[in-house]
Amino acid sequence: MEKKPHFVRREFLPREVSSISLALLLVAVLLLNVLLYLYLNKFYNSLGHTETDPSLCPFGHFKLGSVKNCSPWLSCEAINREVRKLKCVGEGAVKKVFLSEWKENKVVLSQLTNSELKEDFLHGLKMLKALQSKHVVRLLGYCEQQFTILTEYHPLGSLRGLNETLHIPKYKSMNTWHHRLMLAIDYVSVIRYLHSSPLGTLVMCDSNDLDKVLSQYLLTSDFHILVNDLDALPLVNRSAGRLVKCGHRELQGEFVAPEQRWPYGEDVPFKDNLMPPYDEKTDIWKIPDVSNFLLGHVEGSDIVRLHLFDIHAACKKKDPVERPSAREVLDTYRKVLTLLIREAAMPGTREML
Repeated sequence: MEKKPHFVRREFLPREVSSISLALLLVAVLLLNVLLYLYLNKFYNSLGHTETDPSLCPFGHFKLGSVKNCSPWLSCEAINREVRKLKCVGEGAVKKVFLSEWKENKVVLSQLTNSELKEDFLHGLKMLKALQSKHVVRLLGYCEQQFTILTEYHPLGSLRGLNETLHIPKYKSMNTWHHRLMLAIDYVSVIRYLHSSPLGTLVMCDSNDLDKVLSQYLLTSDFHILVNDLDALPLVNRSAGRLVKCGHRELQGEFVAPEQRWPYGEDVPFKDNLMPPYDEKTDIWKIPDVSNFLLGHVEGSDIVRLHLFDIHAACKKKDPVERPSAREVLDTYRKVLTLLIREAAMPGTREML
């Protein structure tokens, strides 16, 4: 008896469903990447991806608050007539700082306190005028004869108060790895700007310890970082063989770069004329320590540190030639931010594919 062939019925529906699901997932990933691209593009522009700020006025002018028109920097006469001191809010080796008022706007008035340091004061004014950008506090006016500088007021103060600010209920939502990494990117952006400024390669010399570094920067109300104190910004000019030394005293401690420390041991007394000069790579050495403070200890910050481990290790190379440039550090920080935002937006996508 002839056996009839048996036909096995195959079900194609599950495979079709699987293909449709995969296609939908791929479309979703593609759309998410487009949204991420648009977000990050907007984000980089807000961080100062370009050095010029469209809200800035032509050289020698400023605008403050909601005012649309630009005004010329205030002169000695205008400052004396229109600016009213309210209270002293700080004092350093070079100047005293007053919270003041100009046409119902809070402003900051800085005045020289030590006549022996007037060259430092005038150097800071020169830098402030020449480096106006979205990385630098806004200059509103000055009076060289009276050693007075007028700048924009930022109520959150210096970066030293960052952690206290983030515990204020109004700003608690900003206390995340994401916003803290954005601040670190802002900080490195300032360093990169100084190292490739319109004046040349400038070194941030007022940076012998973490507290001193943080005091040089302001935190804006929309959580960006501006450099505020430019009194000690010497110029490196390799083609002319010009390097720098930050002050005339011996520098100590692990915070300053190895080349900033006395190289001849404890048995040889420090002499300024024997101390070798150095370049801008001293700023690179300090980036990991400043970023570590900015990242804080919030959920996700350790993951950020892990991604930044290699670039931070490179920043801490003993030989300054082996350290990366500020541009390379900034590029790495931005890549890490992009990667972590993508991973946060698409958890488990890689496994699904």
